[in-house]
Amino acid sequence: MTEFPETRASGAVEVPPVLVVDDDRSVTASLALLFKQAGIPLRSAHTPDEAIAHLESRPCSLVLQDMNFSRQTSGEEGLELLDRIQTTVPKVPVILMTAWGSIQLAVRGIQAGAVDFVTKPWDNGHLLQLVRTQLSLASATREEANREGLDEQYDFSDIVGEHPAMVRLLNRVARVCATDAPVLILGESGTGKELIADALHRNSGRCHEAFVKVNLGGIPATLFESEMFGHLRGAFTDAKSDRQGRFAAADGGTIFLDEIGDLEKSSQVKLLRVLQDRTYQPLGSSRTERTDIRVISATHRDLLEMVREEVFREDLLYRLNLITLRVPALRERRSDISRIAYHHLRRVGEIYGCDEIVIEDSAYRWLESLEWPGNVRQLRQTIERAVLMSGRRQLRREDFIDPDLAGTTPSGRSLSEIDHLTLEEVERLMIEKSLDRNANNISRAAADLGLSRAALYRRLEKHGLSS
Repeated sequence: MTEFPETRASGAVEVPPVLVVDDDRSVTASLALLFKQAGIPLRSAHTPDEAIAHLESRPCSLVLQDMNFSRQTSGEEGLELLDRIQTTVPKVPVILMTAWGSIQLAVRGIQAGAVDFVTKPWDNGHLLQLVRTQLSLASATREEANREGLDEQYDFSDIVGEHPAMVRLLNRVARVCATDAPVLILGESGTGKELIADALHRNSGRCHEAFVKVNLGGIPATLFESEMFGHLRGAFTDAKSDRQGRFAAADGGTIFLDEIGDLEKSSQVKLLRVLQDRTYQPLGSSRTERTDIRVISATHRDLLEMVREEVFREDLLYRLNLITLRVPALRERRSDISRIAYHHLRRVGEIYGCDEIVIEDSAYRWLESLEWPGNVRQLRQTIERAVLMSGRRQLRREDFIDPDLAGTTPSGRSLSEIDHLTLEEVERLMIEKSLDRNANNISRAAADLGLSRAALYRRLEKHGLSS
């Protein structure tokens, strides 16, 4: 971790201190000792007015503020102070301190502009990690680089694309990969969200530690605790031996929570707890375990809409999305389609031991004209199918046309009209077609769609479809 000493060698720039605002002097004294040991300069204030006076007279790198300054515990004083801080020093990040039972108050603070929150009593290691992450993000200012410049400094070798939207995304990845900031990756199914997660880990300080991937859409609520936190032998009927959970496996490294939008409501609060204080208890154990992880999550769903519908916890959303990255759909970067097709054509040739295969220019242009509702995943599958089914060394437009896709869905809709449908309608059509193609075999249809059986069952229920 980067240290921030209060003073530097002669001629070096002094790092502005962190300002802690809390009316409890034992809290500020405890934090002063903790930060001093970590090499982070700190100043204290014990009232809102004292904090504002400090910010008006001296530079500050970050504010760590309590939410209550009197016997009144509504938190209104803390929200008022947050507003005054943002007016006085709008560019200085603010982390809130609140009790676990007042997380909804912290959510109001996040909505009002705070960057993060920590609950009391805090875990020293986790608190320092939050502070260092914010200091790193604040100092991570760099000019936008082109794709060539990015590739000289970072390992983005698995990500193909030079479209401006993709280059902007990779510049954001470059800014945050070296920090421990939690990242939420958004994008339609098949856009390559997992590749972005891979790049974040591969270019981070945790790259030599574990990278644990978890598809939350495939974990039933009844198995969530056992899968994520582990269990001891005898914790439940089928627990024949001790089992390590995913958080323990990821300790020291990165955990990737894929399909976070599919997580059952009952499991969300359990996940929030471990993400908040980095502690958990394996099933059947009374011992509290700690984990040091960086959290990356991803979903194709609209989490804000799910929050409004009260099916996704707002406090969990704010814990996950300190940094949000959106992966553009393939139709939004058509100039990359030929590059991706060529890249995957070479990989398919290597995998199957084919002679050198090329694609006609007219076929490239036709591929670029399609909508690709399944995005990069669909394009890869289309290339692979064309190579295997055509048997030609020079692929033409007709080699890429799947007879199944050229027809109609069970609902009678032509897939050539798919660009007029909503994402939900497209998902339903793809599920219908896959079920039809696989004779209603759930396992094969799930594999065809790149889903787990459990995730497919949930989508069948959502769309009112029967297997």
